[in-house]
Order: sequence, then structure tokens, then C-alpha cells
Amino acid sequence: MTETKAESNLDRSVIFILRILMGWTFLYAGAWQIWENFDTAGFLNHVVTFHSVFALFASPAMLPITDILVKWGHLLIGLSLITGCLVRISGPFGVLLMITYYFAHMEFPYIENHLSFLVDYHLVYATVIVWLVAHRAGHVWGLDGLIERMHMAEEFPVLKPLVG
Repeated sequence: MTETKAESNLDRSVIFILRILMGWTFLYAGAWQIWENFDTAGFLNHVVTFHSVFALFASPAMLPITDILVKWGHLLIGLSLITGCLVRISGPFGVLLMITYYFAHMEFPYIENHLSFLVDYHLVYATVIVWLVAHRAGHVWGLDGLIERMHMAEEFPVLKPLVG
């Protein structure tokens, strides 16, 4: 089946819109956590599932590292998705965060509250990010596509796996 121009434009528009929406979700979360000095330890110490695993990341030795990774990770994943730069790299980290948050508040079979039976928004976000990476979202009106069109990956082969 061949694609028509209208289908192709629709596909590209959906990819772009989802990339921006997911990017804003992460960017805002990161900015808020940094500005409001979000208490990562408080979050980690109140997880429901796998408490002993999450408690390791809240230990005094690990907390400063965990704090930086969570806050700045959200911010950088958001910037990557919004700009379409290094989506292939940031995507898996976004999925990892979403899956981690999914398991953090699971009281099987409910997730976070009794309105989320087996599935909650963290799984939906993770699935959207996987879909964006699989569809090379950074190449749809993003910097990954620009880098590819400028043949920078050919001049600098180290960029090729990053912008794919």
C-alpha cells in the first residue's frame, strides 16, 4: 500500500505533536523539581512496591546523585524531545523513568489508586516514547533530521548512532 502525501503529512503531524507533548511533560516536571527543590528522598521513601530497592537510591551516599539524575534527567529528556535532538538517546531514559514510577506506586493490581487497574499514565507515556523512538521522531521537524540533512553524521561518524 502506498502512502499519499496527506497520510504522510498526518503521520508527521501526529509524531511532532506527540513529541512536543511528551517533551513538555518532562521539561515542566524537571523545571518544577529544580525550582521548587523537590524532595526526591521523600518520594523514594514513600514508594509502595519494591521499597527496599528504592530505599537504596534514597540512602545518604546515593541521594545527591539520585536527586541530580531525577531532576536534571526530566529536564534534559524534555529538552531533547522538544528540540528533536538525540531522541534516540533520551527516549530509553524516559521509558526507564516511566516504568520506574509505574512500579513505585503499585499495589497490585492497582497502580497509585483504585482508578488505575493494571494500567496508568506512566505505562501510556512509556509506550508513546517507545513509539516516538521507533518512528524516528527527532527526524520530524527536529534537530536530528537537520543534522542528518546537513550530512554532519557523515563528517562526524560518532554522531550517526546518536541521531540515527
